[in-house]
Amino acid sequence: MKFEHLVEINDPMNPLIDTLTREQLWRGLVLRAESPMMFMPHLDECQILDREAGSFGRRLRYGELVIEDRVHLTPLQEVRVEVPPQGEIAASSLRMIIESPTNAMLLVRFCYDDGTGEHTDEANAMYDEFKKSAYQEADIDTVRILRQLASEGKLDASLLN
Repeated sequence: MKFEHLVEINDPMNPLIDTLTREQLWRGLVLRAESPMMFMPHLDECQILDREAGSFGRRLRYGELVIEDRVHLTPLQEVRVEVPPQGEIAASSLRMIIESPTNAMLLVRFCYDDGTGEHTDEANAMYDEFKKSAYQEADIDTVRILRQLASEGKLDASLLN
C-alpha cells in the first residue's frame, strides 16, 4: 500500500495557526526520528545504533516486536525512514518532505509505502483504509506536538545544538 497526504504548517490565509519556520519544522521532524517515543506512546524503546554523515540506524521495540531501520536526513528538506525486510516484515518506507509552494506557506508531505502493494480484496482494502486513517491521525498529532514544542521555544537552534 502506498499512501501520501499533506499537513499544512503555515498558511497566510489562516491567522489562527501559529507560524513555524522551516528550521523549526526541520528540527521537529529530526526530533521525531531521533526521539520517536515523544510522538508514539505505544513505542516501548528506541536505540540509536550508529550514526553516519546524513543518516543513523535505530532499533525500535514495540512489546515483543523489534524493528531495525535507517533514517536518512536531507537537511531542511526531507527525513526518510527505510525499513529493510526482516522476519515477517516487508521492506517499507516513510518520507516526510518539507514543501513551500509560496514563501509564506509551509507543508509537510508524508509518504508511506508498506511494501505490500495495493489490495483488491475487500477485507485487506478495508484494513488499508484503516491504516491510512491511523497514519494521517498520527501525522496530524506529530504536527500538534511540534507546534507545542515550538511555542515553548524547544525547537530553537540554541537549545538543540
